Amino acid sequence: MSANAERYPELDADERTTLGQFLDQYRRRALSRLERLSDAQARTKSLPATNLTPGGIVKHLAHMEDHWFIARVGGGELPEPWASAPHDQPQWDFESAAYNTVQEISALYRAACTRSRQVASQLPTLDTTAPRPSFGKGHVTLRWVMVHMLEETACHVGHLDLLTDALTKQAR
Repeated sequence: MSANAERYPELDADERTTLGQFLDQYRRRALSRLERLSDAQARTKSLPATNLTPGGIVKHLAHMEDHWFIARVGGGELPEPWASAPHDQPQWDFESAAYNTVQEISALYRAACTRSRQVASQLPTLDTTAPRPSFGKGHVTLRWVMVHMLEETACHVGHLDLLTDALTKQAR
């Protein structure tokens, strides 16, 4: 396997390891899409039907990592920049990325993913429930959070693929 080849999840790992490896695979893909762009490209709305930008998507993913792992299943408080983000602006994570560099967003996302892995590694089982209810219905499990973040991250990697493809074609 070359140094640039993507590490594929083990074929026979246990459930927790499998979920973690697939989530890490999509986390790496999100970063690779962002980090190949210039700061200006990361801020560009490259498709007319959406206001999404590559930088906004990855900053949003950083927020979701902290929201679900730190604040929900981990029971902690949101770190900055989320703790002081304007709560009356639900799109703040997407929109505020226009004021960040690729390097800043990448560092924010890497740090959030590291915190998420730390929380997940400290919880005894996938059945561990969050201390706070979600959706006004009940307490999610670590398993639910990992599957949800896999879904969220994979979906946004697809968005990143479309946006970065459009940026590449515009640059030609």
